Amino acid sequence: MSSKRYVIGVDVGGTFTDIFVYDQIAHTVQTTKIPSTRGDQSRGFAEGIARIVPDFSEIATVVHGTTVGTNALLERKGARTGIITTRGFRDILEMRRRDRPTTWGLWGRYQPVISREDRVEVSERVLADGTVREAVNDDEVRQQAEALKAAGCEAVCVFFVNGYANDANERQAVETVRAVWPNGYVTAATEIVPEIREFERLSTAALNAYLQPVVSSYLDRLEKTLKERGFAGDILIVQSNGGVMAIDTAKRFPVRTALSGPAAGVMAAQAIAQAAGFANVITCDMGGTSFDVSLVAAGESALSAQTSIDFGLVVRTPMIEISTIGAGGGSIAGIDNGGILQVGPESAGSDPGPVCYGLGNDRPTVTDANVVLGRINAERPIGGKLARLDVDAARHAIATHVADPLGITVEDAAEAILKIANAKMAGAIRLVSIERGHDPAEFSAMPFGGGGSLHTGALIKEVGLKSALVPRFPGVTSALGCVVADMRHDRVQTVNRLLDGLDAGALGEEMVRVADETALLLDQAGVAFERVDRIYELDMLYLGQTHTVSVPLDIPVAGLTGDGVRTAFEDAYRTTFGRLLDGIPMRVMNYRVAVIGRRPAFDMGAFAPVTDRTAEQCRTGSRRIYADGAWHDAVLYDRHALPVGARVEGPAILEQADTTIFIDPGLKGTVDAFGNVVIDRMAG
Repeated sequence: MSSKRYVIGVDVGGTFTDIFVYDQIAHTVQTTKIPSTRGDQSRGFAEGIARIVPDFSEIATVVHGTTVGTNALLERKGARTGIITTRGFRDILEMRRRDRPTTWGLWGRYQPVISREDRVEVSERVLADGTVREAVNDDEVRQQAEALKAAGCEAVCVFFVNGYANDANERQAVETVRAVWPNGYVTAATEIVPEIREFERLSTAALNAYLQPVVSSYLDRLEKTLKERGFAGDILIVQSNGGVMAIDTAKRFPVRTALSGPAAGVMAAQAIAQAAGFANVITCDMGGTSFDVSLVAAGESALSAQTSIDFGLVVRTPMIEISTIGAGGGSIAGIDNGGILQVGPESAGSDPGPVCYGLGNDRPTVTDANVVLGRINAERPIGGKLARLDVDAARHAIATHVADPLGITVEDAAEAILKIANAKMAGAIRLVSIERGHDPAEFSAMPFGGGGSLHTGALIKEVGLKSALVPRFPGVTSALGCVVADMRHDRVQTVNRLLDGLDAGALGEEMVRVADETALLLDQAGVAFERVDRIYELDMLYLGQTHTVSVPLDIPVAGLTGDGVRTAFEDAYRTTFGRLLDGIPMRVMNYRVAVIGRRPAFDMGAFAPVTDRTAEQCRTGSRRIYADGAWHDAVLYDRHALPVGARVEGPAILEQADTTIFIDPGLKGTVDAFGNVVIDRMAG
């Protein structure tokens, strides 16, 4: 263990920056939320830490989940970037997979993040079997690089169409470009994704180049800001695969930071659930704009080979599987042209925010509905951004835009807003559970984010979930995820060979060699690990199929045999589809290697409530709330004062600095040994 005292997790969101501080010596935790600082997020980052740890020299490690890259993609605010590609393949980014923004129509315009004028071609050709038919011309590459530089491009991506089969031409061109490029922002596509499928490979590499100046400059400012305050420890960045990487690696591969904040939340949920004895949970991260859902089955989160950040922005790197919908606290409610109540996806965000913020918005949101129904304490808004919330303004907005047009009361209109929002969230939960063969009755919801705990009870009833597990600090769960995440690096390489005739022994040796190379990234990070694990997998299919099956290699990879690969594929295929396809040849498409440095385990016992008070002594009053079409008296509790074993029957409201927990009528909450609140149905 480091002689320095603190390990700190920081999750920067659009509205708040969440800080989680773990004292390694005293085994205690502290948290805070601070409004994010627009323009330079590093300022709010440092200010938030200073609230808890004034002396930065005592900090051992800072682990950061960042939205800088994601926001740059969504807002199209990356750097001007050029592409140097094989002649004839200039328009891959626009052709994509011949999909379109509007699935059921022939309209909808898509603009790539890199304009056509900044996509240039050179003569070269590598065949699909790796044969170099035409070598690349250095002078031509140099000329095109100079032209892109003169046009104002800050970064450049080199992509040759069959570089995955043989990257000799691409490597040579990259060396030529780097010799004339004025900075280090040069991306080689095969360094990012050495995998078949030209669109996904180019998209990922191009987005990496597009983000590199933005993310690198932010991380440089962050390093400078922390060092100026006396910090001399390690800075780690959360990846979208749920692991962390060194800050220098993040500057080289910024595309791996896409969705890093939500991924950190899933890792925290997985760790909390494991400690609490919950093998199956569905994470529900509700912020101001979105609702992120992910599934943890048998204690493991699911990884996806690729995702789309937005239409046409495909990233093919391993990512935690997360489904996102526009249903957050700031989602705007209104009546559409057909007279139907709609909620979202448009959001008031943090500026101006919900009507009750009093910052200029006059259209009602989900947060306004919760305030009007008494579920949020208007006198104690979370985050410290406002002194109080304007309930009257929220009522007026709901009356004007929803209640009066529908001819119903303000309370019924507010509850209708929540029902619509809950139905959307329930649909997202069904998407990651029922539609993937999981029974929701075997899963518990784990709500976090600022608003998730307000809607948990409704989701239990709507979806038929077993229960809910509300973490000790729901509003800063993603920041906790930064602290518990291990360091992880993934590598993939296309093989594209039939199993019959494949030298399995040579393949195994290559996978071990790649794992050894990847492990060097862990060594370079300078972080102490308890152990290093290696995971080996193959992507395989039957000849003629399109989609692959992930095949874990639990057998010794160094001594890999064809029979061993065949057995592993048949086991994986049978598990996925229930039967085999006899007599059809098998193909190995890719191999995958993951190297995971296990950081010292976080002691969840640090969350255990330490109090001799009874649940009755933790009551802070009562408040009228509206639920199921009627007014109820809800008991108010100081959530963090509740002792282990405390039982709270709904309707009840548990208040804390980073969120509010609403326990619906007919449900009960019980505090477990780690300070979590387990919500389930009351008997009878």
